[in-house]
Amino acid sequence: MRVVKTIKSLRAVVSEARDAARTIGLVPTMGALHEGHISLIDRAGRHGDFIVVSIFVNPTQFGPKEDFGKYPRTLREDLRICRERGVDAVFLPSVQEMYPQENLTWINVEKLAEPLCGQLRPGHFRGVATVCAKLFNIVTPDVAYFGQKDAQQAAIIKKMVADLDFPLKIMVCPTIRANDGLALSSRNKYLSPAQRSDALCIYRSLMTAREMIEAGVTNPKTIIGKMRKIIGKAESLTGIDYISIVDSRNLQGINRIKAKVLIAVAARFGSTRLIDNILVDSGKR
Repeated sequence: MRVVKTIKSLRAVVSEARDAARTIGLVPTMGALHEGHISLIDRAGRHGDFIVVSIFVNPTQFGPKEDFGKYPRTLREDLRICRERGVDAVFLPSVQEMYPQENLTWINVEKLAEPLCGQLRPGHFRGVATVCAKLFNIVTPDVAYFGQKDAQQAAIIKKMVADLDFPLKIMVCPTIRANDGLALSSRNKYLSPAQRSDALCIYRSLMTAREMIEAGVTNPKTIIGKMRKIIGKAESLTGIDYISIVDSRNLQGINRIKAKVLIAVAARFGSTRLIDNILVDSGKR
């Protein structure tokens, strides 16, 4: 496994792989790798890709009061995981390498970036889309792998790739959960045992929403009200940012549940903000 820290070096490594007729698979991460990231790496391996994992805590997607400074950084463990999972190259750039001067060019994906997390984290998805575009230009992957847990991010990146004619495929892989249902996240490290136990209410609320839709409930407000009651009982809950049921294609709100919907939650336990979602097809048209 090669660990490279500069754009020039990474491009040389990828060029060698292409000369050997390898397809390039990219798993973009901010480090603090867990089983969710590992599932993406393994998916790339099953496709026979030359696997590049980027580890870069991107400052441009954090707001001024967010957790950039304390975001988990576990590089030694991350490299061990990458080595054991057969990663071919780890791209480990510095902020100076990625942003050597004031960045004046940004990518905004309109409409998709406005609801859900976008309404509460201004500039976040601008930073996400821009850094992903930079990584795609640097790595030139054939396939890039993202997780369904970050459903809005995945939708935005897919739309950016389509609109700007990037020559790659975006593969969105299932959310990986702990045995008790909690969606795996690097930020789970922040949770105390009590907060982690309380956070399971998010998954319970999503499962309740699925059951209600399968039972024929089509009014989003009814389902959201039930979910809010479930989550609201958690003792360490410090706030619900949103509970939304949206059209899975465009992330816009709906008045009646039909076809496939995304049910998404963002809630805070102590100072830790967690997100989760599920896709449900009502079978109605």
